[in-house]
Amino acid sequence: MMLQPFAESIWLVGGPTTEVFGFRYPTRMVIIQLSGGGLFVWSPTHLTSELRSSVDALGEVRFLVAPNSLHHLFLGEWRDAYPTARLYAPPGLRKKRRDIVFDADLGDLPPPAWSQDIDQVMVRGNLITAEVVFFHHRSRTAIFTDLIQQLDPSTLKGWRGLVARLDLLVGPRPETPRKFRAAFFNRGAARKAIQHAGSWPTVRVVMAHAAPVETDGQAFIGQAFRWLLR
Repeated sequence: MMLQPFAESIWLVGGPTTEVFGFRYPTRMVIIQLSGGGLFVWSPTHLTSELRSSVDALGEVRFLVAPNSLHHLFLGEWRDAYPTARLYAPPGLRKKRRDIVFDADLGDLPPPAWSQDIDQVMVRGNLITAEVVFFHHRSRTAIFTDLIQQLDPSTLKGWRGLVARLDLLVGPRPETPRKFRAAFFNRGAARKAIQHAGSWPTVRVVMAHAAPVETDGQAFIGQAFRWLLR
């Protein structure tokens, strides 16, 4: 796992593959260097000694962020390694991970600590999880977690391959999985949040479970959520 420069002041890290009911999900972490010099770490992945050395060379880890209640496996490692960093929880994660002490909760608006560099919006109204979507102003990068996905079809065999196709996980482009679409009980709230995300002047899009998009990001977001916005 190595830091990969993605754009100005933003790096990606490919983490270990995780399995959920036999479905293999690649993991990805994002690190943003804030204008004040500290680091914002999104969806922390497994922390190796090599990765820690690379991260420390960038600056001080000040914020650890779990973007939804599904992305939490490695938070404890980072909490132990960086005890002075503030750990932010999305809705539902405090109850799910009572073994971890969180410092604050993510909301609809960015806290003052990173609002100069990063905008955010909470996509609520889903039975699976609420997700906070972020936008890094300097690199014009939007960051999604599970609302847009695309898996490698070669990793899915038999009935799992069929389920993945039906769920839109292995189509020609990243999509919102059908299970997430069906789980929205408040599409009005979700639509409002995605419209906000769609208003960002996005060039690049990073997703936890799909290859990054490096051009025409705003159009990409509109296409991915055409099922919700129409």
